[in-house]
Amino acid sequence: MSVKCQQIIEAIEELAPVQLAESWDNPGLIVGGVNQDIRKVLVALDVTPQVAQKAVEEGVNLIIAHHPLIFHAVKSIRTDTPLGSTLATLLKNDIAVYAAHTNLDSAAGGVNDLLANRLGLTDCRPLIPGNASKLMKLVVFVPKEHSDNVREAICAAGAGHIGKYSHCTFSACGTGTFLPLPGTNPYAGEIGKLESTAEVRLETVVPEEKAGKVIKAMLAVHPYEEVAYEMFPLHQTMTSSGMGRVGKLPETVTFAEFAQTVKAALEVDFVKLVGTADRKVKTVAVCGGAGSSFIRQALELGADALVTGDIKYDEGQLGRDLEIGLIDAGHFATERLMVQAVSDYLKHYSVNHGWELTVEADPSNKDVFYIA
Repeated sequence: MSVKCQQIIEAIEELAPVQLAESWDNPGLIVGGVNQDIRKVLVALDVTPQVAQKAVEEGVNLIIAHHPLIFHAVKSIRTDTPLGSTLATLLKNDIAVYAAHTNLDSAAGGVNDLLANRLGLTDCRPLIPGNASKLMKLVVFVPKEHSDNVREAICAAGAGHIGKYSHCTFSACGTGTFLPLPGTNPYAGEIGKLESTAEVRLETVVPEEKAGKVIKAMLAVHPYEEVAYEMFPLHQTMTSSGMGRVGKLPETVTFAEFAQTVKAALEVDFVKLVGTADRKVKTVAVCGGAGSSFIRQALELGADALVTGDIKYDEGQLGRDLEIGLIDAGHFATERLMVQAVSDYLKHYSVNHGWELTVEADPSNKDVFYIA
C-alpha cells in the first residue's frame, strides 16, 4: 500500500516545522503534488542531475533534500540547462521533491544538533534562538482504563514536551457523571439513566502549532462519543530551536587538537583554521553550512571556537582580531549528517505508522571541492 505525499510531508514537518525556516528560504514541496502515491523515498543533500537520474533508475517517487532545488523565481525552464534538465527529468517521471532547509537547521534534533553531537558537545543551546513556541495546556477527562492509551496518543502527536523531557503529564482521579439522552450511543451506562464512572483528569502542555494534531489524536482513541476537554493559553513559551548551537567539550583541549577532532568526526581530509595552535578550547559554537556571520554571537556566548563552513577572507580576519578560533570544515561536511539522520527518522516513522515505504539515504552526493 502506497503512502500519500502529504502524509510524508507531515512526518518531515514534525521533525522540522516550516515556521522555523528563515524568511528568505524556500522549504516545502518544490516539485509534485500532495496527493501523489509514494512507495520509495530518496534522502539527499542536493537534487543534482545525477541524483535525479538515480531516482529514475531506482523507481523513487519522492526526493527529500536539504537544499531547495528552486530558491528564486524561475522565468524560464530550458532543458539545455542543469536546472531545466533536472526539472524535466523529475516531471517526466512523476518524482516529487521536498526540501527541509533552514527549518531543519534550526529544529531540535536537526542539522546543528547532529553536528554538535558528532563533535561531542554537551549542554547545548541555540546560538541564535528561534521564535519561541506559544504553549497551551490541554485538559481532558478520560475513563480510568483508557487513560494510558490517551496519554500515549497525545504525547506521540507532540504534547508533553518540556525541555529535554517527553511524556510530561499530570493525572488526578475523580468521578464523572453523565445521563445518556435518546439518540446517543454511550460508552457505558443506559439511555435515560444517570451514570457515574471513575475518570482521570489528564493535563499536559502542547505547542500551539501542534494543538490541532494533538486534539485529533486524542479524539481518535478516546472511547467517549462526546469528549470533554479544554485548551488554555499559557504565558510560558518554549524555545529549543534556533540557528547554530553552543556547547561544551568533555575536557579542555588545544585548538590544534580540536581541529584534528573535527577532521576525524566529519571525515574530511582538511580544515581551514584561524587561530593559534595552543589556544585553549572548551566552549564551542557550531553552525552547519555557512555560519560565519555568527562570529560575534559565538564570542558573546563565550565560545572559544566556531566550527562552520564557507568562511570568507574578511570573516577570517575578524575572527583573528576578536581572538576566537575558526574552523572551516566546509559547507558539505557540516550538513551531510542530515542525509542518514532524516532517512533513519523516516524509516522509524514509517514502521510506527504501518506504512509500506522504502527509504534510502543517498550515498552519491560528494563535496564539489577537493585538494589537488
